[in-house]
Amino acid sequence: MSATNELSITGGNLVIHESFDTMGLSDELLHGIYANGFEKPSRIQKVAILPMKERRDILAQSQSGTGKTGTFVIGALAGLDPKIHAPQVLVISPTRELSQQTEKVARAIGNFMKTSETHEGLKVLCATGGVPVAHDQRALRSGVQFVVGTPGRIFDLIRRGDLKLHQLKNLILDEADQLLDTLFLEQIEHILQAGEFAESTRLALFSATMPESVVELAGKYLSNPVRILLPAEEVRLEGIKQYYVDLPREDWKFDAFMDLYKHMTVNQALIFVNKRAKAEFLTKKMLDEGFTLEYIHGDMEVSERKKRMDDFREGNVRILIATDILARGIDVQTVSVVINYEMPMSRENYFHRIGRSGRFGRKGLSINLISGADEMAMMKDIEKHYSITIPQLPEDLSILNA
Repeated sequence: MSATNELSITGGNLVIHESFDTMGLSDELLHGIYANGFEKPSRIQKVAILPMKERRDILAQSQSGTGKTGTFVIGALAGLDPKIHAPQVLVISPTRELSQQTEKVARAIGNFMKTSETHEGLKVLCATGGVPVAHDQRALRSGVQFVVGTPGRIFDLIRRGDLKLHQLKNLILDEADQLLDTLFLEQIEHILQAGEFAESTRLALFSATMPESVVELAGKYLSNPVRILLPAEEVRLEGIKQYYVDLPREDWKFDAFMDLYKHMTVNQALIFVNKRAKAEFLTKKMLDEGFTLEYIHGDMEVSERKKRMDDFREGNVRILIATDILARGIDVQTVSVVINYEMPMSRENYFHRIGRSGRFGRKGLSINLISGADEMAMMKDIEKHYSITIPQLPEDLSILNA
């Protein structure tokens, strides 16, 4: 079976490219692709890069860890003119960390896209809260070509007149299901309405999960789009072993977690909770047990959040407790275990969470600590919607390291 057979593709007869060399990309862009470790396109890259290069609107879905960021960065850069020193690509992401990750990929791949006048590579700006707006204003005046940022800061820069969009070729919503949900929807609509976009600006929506409500809402903004979607059962991550532990009481979770952790061989672990208070509570309990770890949540000062995330990425900290601020798109390839200390409050976030392990086809392990009827109901809803069965963890814990 072809690697793309499971995808539902509508909106045109798309060519499946098994190599970046057959996509008609510039030598400079190919140089950046191969210099940064890309060898052959992933499943989503085989079908989604070319529609962007060919100036099509696109709604694209692919599982966590399959190269979505590389897809839209390469697709957008394929149409970028290095001689134009104005924003040509705008990527909007729900979190600062995800924006920084996209910035890193864009800088790396675009490093060889230089003009004869300046001999500089692609000029990239990451615009998020926590950084003085004057920094972003100076960068934009210097001729930035690729902008990535969070909705609040992007809208502020547009409103101030600093981020001009008249030469924009691609507007990309990364983690589109979250951006078009209640929390961000008003800001995204303001951006779409306030920006003086070029008539030729194309819109691309990318995410690992695409609820039907979001697909319908996207129809308001997309013009004759290419749609690349997965059936619900294909969102599941086959390389990640998933188990649950049924606990009669919430206050038994910590002891159960400690017992499990002793039996696991862990490179790095992410522990997900739903609220800041639980993250702080669990961190204190684990510190008291002698663990070295960090925690992160959305209310934290940006500088502190960055420091803790950098410590985790660099391997200085092996355990990170997080709220759903880290459920999406954060690529730390040495994460081998995800513990859902609390089940997520939306079923879409479940696969975003566990997808932090098993990146790019690696094996991963996820364990859900379940207490109470609400958490069990959420797990059953996930099983039903995605056509999976999450087994109860066997008594023989040697399987955790199998």
